[in-house]
Amino acid sequence: MNQILSVETPKKKNKKNNNGGPIEIEKIVRFFAVFMILFGICLIANSSYSMYKDTQIANKNAKPTIQVSNTSEKELTLKVTHNKALSKVTYSWNNEEPKGIQTNGKKEVEEIITIPNGTNRLKIYASDINGQEVNYEQTYTVEGNVDIQLSTEGSGLKISVVGQDDLSYMTYRWDEEEEQKVDINNTTIEQTIDIPKGQHTLTVIVVDKNNQTTTKVQEVKGVTKPEISIEIDTSEGEPKFFVKVTDEEGLKRLEFVIDEGTENEKRYKQENFEEGTKEFEYKFPIHDGENKILVRAYNTNDVSSEKGAKVNK
Repeated sequence: MNQILSVETPKKKNKKNNNGGPIEIEKIVRFFAVFMILFGICLIANSSYSMYKDTQIANKNAKPTIQVSNTSEKELTLKVTHNKALSKVTYSWNNEEPKGIQTNGKKEVEEIITIPNGTNRLKIYASDINGQEVNYEQTYTVEGNVDIQLSTEGSGLKISVVGQDDLSYMTYRWDEEEEQKVDINNTTIEQTIDIPKGQHTLTVIVVDKNNQTTTKVQEVKGVTKPEISIEIDTSEGEPKFFVKVTDEEGLKRLEFVIDEGTENEKRYKQENFEEGTKEFEYKFPIHDGENKILVRAYNTNDVSSEKGAKVNK
């Protein structure tokens, strides 16, 4: 008996599911994918804008660049560059009036300048159209026919000058004060001058018979010496040495030699001070016979002074 087989083709599943199925998940995935793409674009745009703004601010705050190089032993090449137009460029030696370099709205200027003989300080100033400015300072030394040396001598400063030819005159000044002139008419000179208290700039200019000028500029700090007074005090009956020491900068230590005579009769004493001590007083008894005292004082700058006294009782 023949059997007839019936084969049914399976029905395809519907894509749509009333209870929520694969189609719902696919939509959600697509939504989040689009959202993440848009979010990424926003982040990139915001980052690019921030970078653009930072670049704009950096360019606006940029300052001119100053370059100085030796063209020769006695010449320098001064070069100023910028990404914007320069409005002003000047240079000067020491405390002279600044000399201007024409900018004409350029972004780069260059000039060759001569270094004066001796030790001199070069100052350069540059600014752009936005008011951004920069300063440059450097000391240059060129050996000439005149040698100028500065050295401390006590609380003063000694200027020693030696020239290969006769020297006509010398001028010196502290900071912007009026120049003091000293005639020389010789190949050498030594001049000791007082140092004002505090930090100052000394400018020394020497001119020889050939009208060659040599300049030396140096920062100098003026210091004071401790002041010592020794008196005889009888307010307590028996006479005593009354020692008083003061210093505006501050005392560091005192050294005493008392009853100075033969080596066996000497008595030594040292007093060290805390920072900020500016005054000290002390009394020593006076014995029968000859009494000597020597006081040596040092301040915080290690500048010293000494004073002695002698009395017979």
